[in-house]
Amino acid sequence: MKQRDMFLQADAALRSVIDRITPAQLDLPAPAAWSRTENPTLRDILASHAEDEAWLPAVLAGRTIEEVGDTYQGELLGDDPIGNYNRINEATTMVVMADLDPDKVVHLSYGDYPLAEALQHTALYRAFQAWSIARHIGLDYSLPDELVENLWEQIAPDIELWRGFGVFPPEVSVPEGANREVQLLGKAGYWREQSA
Repeated sequence: MKQRDMFLQADAALRSVIDRITPAQLDLPAPAAWSRTENPTLRDILASHAEDEAWLPAVLAGRTIEEVGDTYQGELLGDDPIGNYNRINEATTMVVMADLDPDKVVHLSYGDYPLAEALQHTALYRAFQAWSIARHIGLDYSLPDELVENLWEQIAPDIELWRGFGVFPPEVSVPEGANREVQLLGKAGYWREQSA
């Protein structure tokens, strides 16, 4: 399932960036656009990703938000934010790697989708967050080549549709001769925002 492959690549990319966050950086302010929390910190963003990871097994099992309730809301990071995120991530990865029916209907907060498409949606968010967080904390980071190619194949053809839904900002120009990653980031509207 190519959508699962892209999800696992994007999820691993995000985790690789999160693993490089230092305890002191968790208190750094984060862009308001990344969170519904007022004046968010990087810890708030990590907490949101931990909740997102914790929810996914229930989503893939076909459960609705109403059925799950507030099970995964609240403080999941505790005194070991990175370690607890990683433990949640590992449990979710095991579920995603299981024998899943790509056509099974699952229930996201914004509608019902085939499982494969839901994984694709989630991968998209994780991939661009990995890059954005890395740049926010000053890492020298590039998205893995395989992930970039999967994003080109699965996301780029419909990027204007995604943009119409408010998922991506307007496309921006990139330097002439830019590599595939930079071209993708420009097409998705990220490049100028992060490199200005």
